[in-house]
Amino acid sequence: MYEIIYHKLAKKQLKKLPKEIQIRILKTIERIRVRPHHFIKSLSGSKYHSLRSGDYRIILDIQNKKLIIFVVELGLRKKIYKNV
Repeated sequence: MYEIIYHKLAKKQLKKLPKEIQIRILKTIERIRVRPHHFIKSLSGSKYHSLRSGDYRIILDIQNKKLIIFVVELGLRKKIYKNV
């Protein structure tokens, strides 16, 4: 099972969201702990991956050798890909 680690920016972005969206995103991240590659998409031209949770996207760095899912940032789909 993969360990989940949050970047400071991801924690800050998560706290700004409404409570019900925070819960949905946390449940989505928790669900991928066993087999993350089944749920994520690779971002072209980047080492990061994207996970969908409703209208929100979660940018992840999967470290398979260490069994770590590193949550880089999250946000609305129309805004998140401009930063990556």
